Amino acid sequence: MGNCCSDVGGGMAAVSGAASSAATGNQNDAVDMYLRSHGIHGLFSQIELSFSATSLRDRDVFSKSDPMVVVYIKERDGAINEVFRTEVVLNSLTPTWIAKYTITYHFEVVQNLLFKVFDVDTQYHNVEMKMLKLEEQQSLGEACCTLSEIVTKPNRSLTLDLIRREESVSSTHSQHCGKLTVHAEECFSSKSTADIILRCIDLESKDLFSKSDPFLVISKLVESGISIPVCKTEVLKNDHNPTWKPVFLNIQQVGSKDSPLVIECFNFNSNGKHDLIGKVRKSLADLEKLHLGREGENLYLPTLVGHNYENKILNSKLLVDKFSETAQHSFLDYLAGGFELNFMVAIDFTASNGNPRLPDSLHYIDPSGRLNAYQKAIYGVGEVLQFYDADRRYPAWGFGARPIDGPVSHCFNLNGSSNYCEVQGIQGIMMAYTSALFNVSLAGPTLFGHVINRASVVACDSLSTGAKKYFVLLIITDGVITDLQETKDALVKASDLPLSILIVGVGGADFKEMEILDADKGERLESTTGCIASRDIVQFVPFRDVQNSPSCCCSSRFYYCFRWIVVNIKM
Repeated sequence: MGNCCSDVGGGMAAVSGAASSAATGNQNDAVDMYLRSHGIHGLFSQIELSFSATSLRDRDVFSKSDPMVVVYIKERDGAINEVFRTEVVLNSLTPTWIAKYTITYHFEVVQNLLFKVFDVDTQYHNVEMKMLKLEEQQSLGEACCTLSEIVTKPNRSLTLDLIRREESVSSTHSQHCGKLTVHAEECFSSKSTADIILRCIDLESKDLFSKSDPFLVISKLVESGISIPVCKTEVLKNDHNPTWKPVFLNIQQVGSKDSPLVIECFNFNSNGKHDLIGKVRKSLADLEKLHLGREGENLYLPTLVGHNYENKILNSKLLVDKFSETAQHSFLDYLAGGFELNFMVAIDFTASNGNPRLPDSLHYIDPSGRLNAYQKAIYGVGEVLQFYDADRRYPAWGFGARPIDGPVSHCFNLNGSSNYCEVQGIQGIMMAYTSALFNVSLAGPTLFGHVINRASVVACDSLSTGAKKYFVLLIITDGVITDLQETKDALVKASDLPLSILIVGVGGADFKEMEILDADKGERLESTTGCIASRDIVQFVPFRDVQNSPSCCCSSRFYYCFRWIVVNIKM
């Protein structure tokens, strides 16, 4: 088996799921483990983009234009990279191109796209498309958007106005150059997921002075005959009759329901050299039959007999205690159904942040335009979520400050209004935040209960009207809360609402109590009345971890937080 688990910690924590996908920055192992154990391997979908245009400019003298679309990715550093070209459609001002561009859609990343339409000159019609020199072709216009803007449309089609590059730079009134329509379709073959509980009986002992420490590895067989691991269970200590936690296998992940799988049972060793106890070869369809027939399958062990290996049938058996199939809806399915993500923000204005007029304050507004930690957190989360909110009006609150001629407030409207709490867009949040710094006195203590209850009211009101909305509350704070139990009570009450809470800790404070609110270790929060939270709705991230991440943009540094938000969506 080799180093299936590189160390004791890794092995003992092994869960079902494929090898972990590439992570951005400091990953949250608990979130990643939870996602992988539920058959989710990254919040992404394969998207196929198709193109059509209307009212293109006619740049040919004796015929119509011969248009081609070129797709570019706009990187965060401003670089523009060409990634795709369609075929050339001859003599058409309303072309529909056949060639389609496949791109991986990431919920947690702002993916900027640039489309350029060219009229390919007649003399180049026999030249291979990828060999065409674009500088020798005439521009019919260009347009840009984000991938999020396309997939959030009800029909996943976005129509863009084409403009000439030189006109867009030199004039605010660009000449009409036609329209380009981009349509997105999700690529998939199966959304079915198998939920399976496996157990073994009468396993043989591989340890000298104790029972074996078994775990399972499930692999798929590919055409070349090699096996590729797709899932593994946790390790169970000293157990010859183990029952493992449920494993979740996406049917697309293994090929098909009839694709052959190899299920191997190993005895865990801390040196990484795990002993093979036995194995079986079954498809998902076979496992379903074992469950329905309530029968076990004997494990076998390849054994060297002379110069050949023979399969020795063991007394040990594999049993399937549960087998069920469910449809695993993607985030795009929610969007197609009219679902929206609504962003809310609450900002800590307690005195521990320091005098906002001094450079060492966490609230200091740098005249050079350099963002402080609060502003970076707002941008990092808001720039992703904004695409999933139709009106982009965001409730924004402050807490822990004394408004002019008033008592300390633990939930005040950031815009200064006494009647409404919403601001327009991310820039509206930034402006309201800056204004509030000069209109309130920083005070204390740090209390979360009030803002969580306020956000819960917003989510509850939306739920009562049947709106298809899910709310994400961003709380940015610099210190330790002093109303821990009141906050727990508010969170337990909110756990049945369409609400998730992302807490970002700024500064160098000890945030251990935040880890209590963030129930990643599996212990649900309990209220003073003994009620248990129906689910974990809090994710905490220290901004110093985010800030030190090597990834290129603030939003991608919150990668695991966004993954956690989507997998915890409760509608």
